[in-house]
Amino acid sequence: MNYHKVQFLTSYGRADQLPPSEKPGGVFAGRSNVGKSSLINRLFQQKGLARVSATPGKTATINFFGTQSLIFADLPGYGYAKVSRGEKLRWAALMEGYFAQDRDIALVLSLMDSRHPPSREDLGMLDFLVDQELPFVVVLTKIDKLSPRQRQERLEAFRRELPFGEELTLLPFSAETGEGREALCEIIDQLEEDILREAAEEGA
Repeated sequence: MNYHKVQFLTSYGRADQLPPSEKPGGVFAGRSNVGKSSLINRLFQQKGLARVSATPGKTATINFFGTQSLIFADLPGYGYAKVSRGEKLRWAALMEGYFAQDRDIALVLSLMDSRHPPSREDLGMLDFLVDQELPFVVVLTKIDKLSPRQRQERLEAFRRELPFGEELTLLPFSAETGEGREALCEIIDQLEEDILREAAEEGA
């Protein structure tokens, strides 16, 4: 896939604004300030594709990016305490509305901060993905902030802390150094190949 051709498409702040799903796609999900925007910019090698904010909870919309064959959705960060109850309810309705619609979700990238144990919200997201039988990869962000020893300890801990941790794909990632980008690109490239092959077979 030509990552440089990924473009910002649109954003929506309410579930009733979301258009029908027209293409299969990927989803970026994670806590506020986990580094989703930085990961998106590093992954697609476009510095300003997703806006990076120093203020947690700033992304209050679902932002869509796309190519000819795939659409990516950047979901609002969850778990930030310093917003109003009404805003939390709106975020919850937006995310629930997104997943409740008939969407062709080919892959969910569940982002977690590698420096800390998974939060209650992180575990809730994984439970949801398993219950819905959605394919997902756990991306451990900010891995460059850990020493080699800390890194090994946290990776081993995640295997214990996450449900079915020994069976999950855990991908260390750094938006600063680019570590993990190549591995993530391989996953997405394979995803795109599978989607294009299935489309060709259906059209044959």
